[in-house]
Amino acid sequence: MRALPILAGCLAAALAGPSQAERLPTPAPLTGPDVVAWLDGFLPYALQSSDVAGAVVVVVKDGEVLIQKGYGYADVARQTPVNAERTLFRIGSVAKLFTWTAVMQLVESGRLDLDRDVNEYLDFAIPPRAGKPVTLRNLMTHTPGFEEVLKNLIADDPERLLPLDEYLKTWTPERIYPPGEVPAYSNYGAALAGYIVQRVSGEPYDDYIDRHVLEPLGMADTTTRQPLPARFAPRMSKGYRLGSGPSQPYELVGPSPAGGGAATGADMARFMIAYLQDGQLGSGRILAPETVRLMHSTRLPIVPPLNGMLLGFFQQDLHGRRIPGHDGDTQFFHSTLNLLVDEGVGVFLSVNSTGKGYAPIAIRSALMNEFVDRYFPAPADDRTVDPETAAEHARLMAGIYKTSRRAQSSFLSLAFQLSQVRVAVGEDGQLAIPALIGVNGQPMAWREVEPFVWHEVGGKERLAAKIEDGEVVMFGVDSSSPFEMFQPVPWWQSSSWLMPFVSIALAAVLLTVAAWPIGAVLRRRYGVTSSRSGSALKLYRLHRLANIAIVAVLAGWAGIVSLISTNLFAFSPRLDPWILILRLATLVVLPGAAALAIWNARCAWSERRGWDSRLWSVLLVFSCAVLLWVAIAFNLIGFSVDY
Repeated sequence: MRALPILAGCLAAALAGPSQAERLPTPAPLTGPDVVAWLDGFLPYALQSSDVAGAVVVVVKDGEVLIQKGYGYADVARQTPVNAERTLFRIGSVAKLFTWTAVMQLVESGRLDLDRDVNEYLDFAIPPRAGKPVTLRNLMTHTPGFEEVLKNLIADDPERLLPLDEYLKTWTPERIYPPGEVPAYSNYGAALAGYIVQRVSGEPYDDYIDRHVLEPLGMADTTTRQPLPARFAPRMSKGYRLGSGPSQPYELVGPSPAGGGAATGADMARFMIAYLQDGQLGSGRILAPETVRLMHSTRLPIVPPLNGMLLGFFQQDLHGRRIPGHDGDTQFFHSTLNLLVDEGVGVFLSVNSTGKGYAPIAIRSALMNEFVDRYFPAPADDRTVDPETAAEHARLMAGIYKTSRRAQSSFLSLAFQLSQVRVAVGEDGQLAIPALIGVNGQPMAWREVEPFVWHEVGGKERLAAKIEDGEVVMFGVDSSSPFEMFQPVPWWQSSSWLMPFVSIALAAVLLTVAAWPIGAVLRRRYGVTSSRSGSALKLYRLHRLANIAIVAVLAGWAGIVSLISTNLFAFSPRLDPWILILRLATLVVLPGAAALAIWNARCAWSERRGWDSRLWSVLLVFSCAVLLWVAIAFNLIGFSVDY
């Protein structure tokens, strides 16, 4: 899942609102003044504590704007405050809703069919998987089965921004699941849908969105065009890693239909009202009422107790309230849009900084949780199963899991290997999942409320598993279950044994490298000459050089993988030469080092060196074998620079 962030205790307290004992049993009045007072009570402090520069919040009800307000700064250096009517924010994947609106418009007109092979609308081919093609319904529910794509996802240079067709045709990611079966969030899939809109309508994607989505709703301060049109530049919020740090370059989204939008809070109010009013705002209409209802009610039940994907919308239900919505994240902007459709209420939030510990993700989660608690309260779920059953089910769940949203055919599979999730049985017999962290900075505690359904103790999250033939097929949590699940890891990829082995291998290689200069210094200091000469000395030196080469190659891969969490701008064609060099170096260094290690071990044993030398030679053979296995299993060897 998108990992739940860790927040400082003071921020958790600020966001938590009144305790259950203090909270009134009746809902607060949902009025503009009450919402403003509630938001003013914690959001400014939350932004400051999280080192977030600014935010915009919009709440609509019954076709009217209750509040649209800015907090903090759009430009810290110039002390420019956020203005909900004028300041544009990058809305990330919330802009996918523009793409899905366009798709459904063409479905209404009969030019697209949700269940036909998308190849019928394309000028290049998407290969089938398990004999099944990809459909637009699969794209809208994030179940086409594509692996994760990172290259060209975010750019900072307009010269490196690829046209939509070139982005899609440069590399088609591998399909790692049959369509319709496993949710795996796909920016590539959303971009593919935008390209289909472009081809079928005969209009460039941006022109289509302008004419058929934005203009009918009067959204004059919203754009999907990249680079940002000059007329918007003076009002565009800066993006920040930390609000106290420097501003960052404007983010250019490679798959533009997947998240290239920028909008004001006021415009997002218009968009929400239109969807809450069955596709209409004033005299403007973007969809027929039955189409909107279809999008909000067509649910894909992968693990039925949990929230699932609707048609283009995430199901983000709370307290039994239907809440279609969508979240959006770039590197620096983090947004959420939520529609309480039966209550006629919409909530939009966007922040312009990554902040400390991914705090903005917690802020938006806390905002919606507390909003629903305050205005649409519901009794707590106090169900439970008996302790013996809970312990039995926890034991069945115990194991190592990987996210369904992952890379498989490229070197990025190594990064996802490092993010495996361990599920264990806690001291109380309930589930223990250390990787799932709550807003209090502590691992969530889980209470089983019905067979294979758990509720977060003191929180809103639910966790549920799909069981087949007595085995766990997958599990998910409500906040990410529409687009991502956790699946058991095959034994040969499990970090439970692989990571200890890799740690031993790395330690052995590093100690071998360190021992070479240390040994040379000690020999010189005490006047001791090496016992090796001739071919034995050459082997010794070659073996040490091979270990140094291993360290260099692994350091290179560590640097590449670390970029994923620090700088997505780097994942562009300018990184290709380095990736190719690393892959070729891995191809040469690791097998070569393994061969030298075997030769060294053979000599050590045939020459009857000391036991320490012989045992160490065997350890180095083991180490090279483990590292070579990692390189092969996680695609570090090869010639492709696609990922």
